[in-house]
Amino acid sequence: MGFISVMNKTLFLWLFVSFLASSCSFKEDKLPEESSAAINTISVIIDDQLWNGEVGDSIRNKFASPVLGLPQEEPLFSINQYPVKLFEGFSTDSRNIIIVKKENENKFEFKKNEFASPQNAFHISGKTSFEIIDLLEKNAPEIIKKMRDIEIVHNQKIFKDSLLDTKKIQKKFNIDLLIPSKYEYVMRRKNFIWLKSEIISGNTSLIIYQIPWKSIRPKYAVTDVVITRDSIGRAYIHGSDYGTEMVSDEAYSPYFSKTTLAGNKAYETRGTWQMKNDFMSGPFINYVIFDKAHRRILVLEGFCYAPSKEKRDLMFELESIIKSIQIKK
Repeated sequence: MGFISVMNKTLFLWLFVSFLASSCSFKEDKLPEESSAAINTISVIIDDQLWNGEVGDSIRNKFASPVLGLPQEEPLFSINQYPVKLFEGFSTDSRNIIIVKKENENKFEFKKNEFASPQNAFHISGKTSFEIIDLLEKNAPEIIKKMRDIEIVHNQKIFKDSLLDTKKIQKKFNIDLLIPSKYEYVMRRKNFIWLKSEIISGNTSLIIYQIPWKSIRPKYAVTDVVITRDSIGRAYIHGSDYGTEMVSDEAYSPYFSKTTLAGNKAYETRGTWQMKNDFMSGPFINYVIFDKAHRRILVLEGFCYAPSKEKRDLMFELESIIKSIQIKK
């Protein structure tokens, strides 16, 4: 009986050690988990003392600054802060993570898919708060660009689960777009398509149209973009009452920048719209694309009406749709 007991203990010990060994091996070989974080969210791993001081202020000023072109202030990213000692579990599966520490060397380092996939992990360390802030200030534009890019790709991946049939768009404009199936065609004209998605107490819209090659003059681009979009509103986008039409809100100057889209020069314009002779209003994002191969200007615009909802992520979805564009040769 004693011999059998010893044998059982030996067998149990051998099995236990084997299990530990295989578990360790599996843990080392295991690929990063897929990120399940909410859209436009950052995990900031930083001790409370730094977070509640000038370093935290710098992070908030850069990454929670107001989104351009929205009627109410909403942060560029939602920030979740965790002390370094609690850096585990749900804080590591964020697509965007910033790790800030006081250490004996000044360092900025970017690591891709370090704890989850896809993921941007930015490591920032410095000997003093001043040196950490200096690194944050210098690298913030690069960090923000990488964060926005990964969020757009994430949105587009979600779209692919249920896509709208875009053959009508392909036939009319010779382009491909990733559009969620919740959008419906509400108007089609010769050089114009309007799609809409209904949400609680409102809707989001995508419009696509093309105009002649020299319609937008580089020297007067902002003015020409506003004139063009107001002419489209006058022609196609009306309220329920007679004499209502969508126009750019003259009370706020639009935000204008140059960019590249589908391999072509493009202009990005963000601002707010209102329904003339009506109470409706909201934000818009407009892309003018100079399609050199076809000697035309393509315009893709997203706008929403959501008076009781935050609009950052609604507009970001529309931006993600537009940035999925591929122009066929």
